[in-house]
Amino acid sequence: MFKIMCKLLAIASVIFTTSVHAQSLLQLEVTIPRLQVAEYHKPYIAVWLEDQKRNTTQIAVWYDVEMENGKGEEWLADLRQWWRRGGRKLEMPIDGITGATKGPGSHKITIDLASLLKNQRSGDYKIRVEASREVGGRELLQIPITLPIKSKDLPITVTGKRELDQISLTIKE
Repeated sequence: MFKIMCKLLAIASVIFTTSVHAQSLLQLEVTIPRLQVAEYHKPYIAVWLEDQKRNTTQIAVWYDVEMENGKGEEWLADLRQWWRRGGRKLEMPIDGITGATKGPGSHKITIDLASLLKNQRSGDYKIRVEASREVGGRELLQIPITLPIKSKDLPITVTGKRELDQISLTIKE
């Protein structure tokens, strides 16, 4: 019995040290490139977690929240994948998720892992980041993750080609 208890404690120790603890905060860094174009508009950006069945959990939506009469919401449909995956069913603004568009540079989204994952099962997921810009293009990047997230698997970085630069997922320090 003592040997079994020691083995169980050893296994629990390995699990605790290799998995990102449920109280940890993840940080998603979204870098928007500075484009040399005649007419520049800040991109609309949506970030969500998607499981293998394409069910979504919203993380962030950046759009022109300041436009009168909610006019900024009219162009949310240009975030095509996000719109199809549930964006059209949402009533904007969503407290804690929606925010103003961001200009070129690095922008951090801190995610409370416990809250985000409380209803998620173990398995393969994707964090998807989609950008769409007026008089510009659109781009969709994804970061594949497996839950529970293991600290040895972080950081994860993907790089875009035009509308998005680098997207990184790390543990907040």
